Amino acid sequence: MTKRFVSELVAGSAIDEVFLLAERAMAHKKDGNPFLNVTLSDRTGQIKGVVWDQVERIAAAVAEGDFVHVRAQVGEYRGGLQLVVKDMARVPADQVDAGDFLAATTRDVAKMLDRLKEMTARMKTPHLKALFEAFWTDEAFVAAYVRAPAAKLMHHAYIGGLLEHTLSMAILSEAIAGHYSGVDRDMLLAGVILHDVGKIRELEYTRRIDYTDEGRLLSHIIIGMSMLDEKLKQVPDFPDVQAHLLKHMIVSHHGERAFGSPEPPKTIEAVLLNYIDEMDSRVNSIREYVAKDLSDGSWTPYHRLLERHFYKGPADSEAE
Repeated sequence: MTKRFVSELVAGSAIDEVFLLAERAMAHKKDGNPFLNVTLSDRTGQIKGVVWDQVERIAAAVAEGDFVHVRAQVGEYRGGLQLVVKDMARVPADQVDAGDFLAATTRDVAKMLDRLKEMTARMKTPHLKALFEAFWTDEAFVAAYVRAPAAKLMHHAYIGGLLEHTLSMAILSEAIAGHYSGVDRDMLLAGVILHDVGKIRELEYTRRIDYTDEGRLLSHIIIGMSMLDEKLKQVPDFPDVQAHLLKHMIVSHHGERAFGSPEPPKTIEAVLLNYIDEMDSRVNSIREYVAKDLSDGSWTPYHRLLERHFYKGPADSEAE
């Protein structure tokens, strides 16, 4: 049977399909009877659903992270699609194609990694060059680094997203370092490549993208600092001042304490890293939002987080 993806669902249709149960939460109606809110996903997106009947039986049979066979009716609720779920049952993982449930970068992962390696090989700072040799020769690290997403939802939220995001930032950093005088190119590039390195352990990305226990407890900034410390021990006589500057770039890359950085950027390289990260992540998230909008007209629906509509270009009739 041909799989119907979330992006293909339309109001008024019935579905009999396998999805990943991304989230579930029990709630109660005014009369005290329970119902179940669920979020179902595949590689094309997510859709909300609600279970009104046989709630206890279904809730006991499935858990978050399970592949589930769903029978439901597609309806509309508050301007979006919603499933009214009639039945849901767990499906063994070996009976599904995992590639149907996790979106992945469309770019060549091997070529992206080779490009990053080539950039670090050109570093003129011996101790930074040696540091990245320690990272690139760690097979377990590389295997996770090329698969990790850059986020759960907001930007580059797909397999290989971290590598794609990092390479894009690295290319930008080289252009910017050549534009401004006095910028330490090697330090900026090192900070770019390592700023989100902790996400390979902050996020879980085997069936779905979600936070690990370690990620929720520590955050990718703390995890990244720990990972950097482990590799610094493998580089003899790594200068203390340079180690502090590199750690500062990881600590400050969110820009403000309110956004999760223990310290704001206090070097030119750290300031540039923050802006390069913000620019690349914002452009990717807006492009994804526009690409997923199938509505008519020249404008997207209102983006609640960014508090604006985005212009898509003239409508087809206007363009003609």
